[in-house]
Amino acid sequence: MQRPTGSIRPLPLHVTKLRLFLVDDNRMFRDGLAAMLNAQGDLTVVAALADGKEALRRVPAAKPDVVLLDQALRNGDALQLAQRVRQASPETKVIVMGLLPIQEDVADYVRAGVSGFVLKAATLDELLDAIRSVAQGANVLPPPLTLSLFSQIADLAARQGKGHALTAVRLTKREREVVDLIVGGMSNKEIAHQLHLATHTIRSHVHNVLEKLALRSRLQIAAYMHAKGPPPSWSGELPPPS
Repeated sequence: MQRPTGSIRPLPLHVTKLRLFLVDDNRMFRDGLAAMLNAQGDLTVVAALADGKEALRRVPAAKPDVVLLDQALRNGDALQLAQRVRQASPETKVIVMGLLPIQEDVADYVRAGVSGFVLKAATLDELLDAIRSVAQGANVLPPPLTLSLFSQIADLAARQGKGHALTAVRLTKREREVVDLIVGGMSNKEIAHQLHLATHTIRSHVHNVLEKLALRSRLQIAAYMHAKGPPPSWSGELPPPS
């Protein structure tokens, strides 16, 4: 996925308006966004709903060009809904709106057929650019995600040549297992299956490791380990990055 380069112009007026379908359970946000989108000459909101099940029922008949989907639906699973929307209406593009997702969640959404992610902190112009870009076949990520690719992180870690710190940070046996599996390329769901634990438990372990190592993402854990390897004995002490 990549962010669109430059502003995407509205479609010519003689072209049929892009049909948008909005799914968000915050009524104030949903109604306000629908009004702003309908004010655009090339866009029309054909439905604005709070309920994911109702949205899924109505999407095939509505045939929207783009579905704008709230990532944090309280009454449904946004990932599953995105996947089912794509199955029910293959020509429909899906844009997820929400807080900055972690890279693993992005991969899950991409596999589900999502074409774009827009932060709820984005400006109206940024949202409009994303909608028009996705409708024209582009894939869109917010800037913070385009800068967090594993190859860039790994390259940075390698160039910094971090050495072992004198003060070690102790990881639990389970945290070491999780780190090893992250380095092996497993997602949180795959690690949960491997260790016979719930996915939310793995997320908790990853969070603890990040705090202990003063890192910000599981990608940085893998990059750090790839760049310098574990301590010789891997005795449960992993030095923090310098």
